[in-house]
Amino acid sequence: MTALLTEKNGTARRSSAPGSPPSSPRRRSGRERAFDDVPRWQIYLPLGLYLLFTLIPFYWMLLFAVRPAGSTSLVPWPMTGAHFSKVWNERSFAVFFQNSMIVGVATLVATTLVALAGGYALARFDFRIKGAFMLALLCSQFIPGALMLVPLFEIFRNLQMINSLGSVVIAETVFQLPLSIILISGFIKNVPVSLEEAAWVDGCSRLTAFRTVVLPLLRPGLIAVGSFAFVHSWNHFLFALMFLSEQDKQTIPVGLNTLIGADSVDLGALAAGGVIAAVPVVIVFAFIQKWLITGFSAGAVKG
Repeated sequence: MTALLTEKNGTARRSSAPGSPPSSPRRRSGRERAFDDVPRWQIYLPLGLYLLFTLIPFYWMLLFAVRPAGSTSLVPWPMTGAHFSKVWNERSFAVFFQNSMIVGVATLVATTLVALAGGYALARFDFRIKGAFMLALLCSQFIPGALMLVPLFEIFRNLQMINSLGSVVIAETVFQLPLSIILISGFIKNVPVSLEEAAWVDGCSRLTAFRTVVLPLLRPGLIAVGSFAFVHSWNHFLFALMFLSEQDKQTIPVGLNTLIGADSVDLGALAAGGVIAAVPVVIVFAFIQKWLITGFSAGAVKG
């Protein structure tokens, strides 16, 4: 029987020829052995309790949305779609949904494009106030949105943008940009400069090299930043409430608030509106969860 000796990282490994007995399994580390020794119920029980605690509010909302008015059953049977029809047609939720989608998509695009340009500048260029600029971006995260309502309202009033969806898009983009720029800058720093330099040697301009070499590697990070911008603008209530007073310009969070009366609350309609508001967010995260996980662990470049 012959054996092949291979050297890797200064250690010798024996590879047996065909027909020889298989090599011994890899020795597991202490952490892996400790994890395998934990009883499975000690892992699944806390996870199951947390999942139950998380899903009960969603089940309760869905229960009120599909059971008939006046019913007290804890099982959604018989089911009805009257509440959805009421909020969609009578309460103008079709218009609210369209406005929220416009604000969400516009905020996503604007935040991603501006954050991409700012993040590249911070990652690839050195300038005197770079440290101070990064510190200002971080400190801006401590400023609550309510504190800026009066200045923003005055600005938009002078620009004649009150009751315009553009005012909400600009406000949402401004408050999403600091964190988005910092995140995109971190993703770009993890892309080796040598890749761009190789493209420059081949005759590409800086913009072409960025578009063809760097941008494809940033896809997970861009999806993560864009998804958070969309979800935040979709759920945000304050800016839409202050800058939009006409009903045909309002978004879903403001529309949900109109379902709460001074003396009574239509729980069925409110629950149906909540389901309508939650469905797009659930769909978005269901499709991009793989990219989100990759985006948070981005930085490994295969060469």
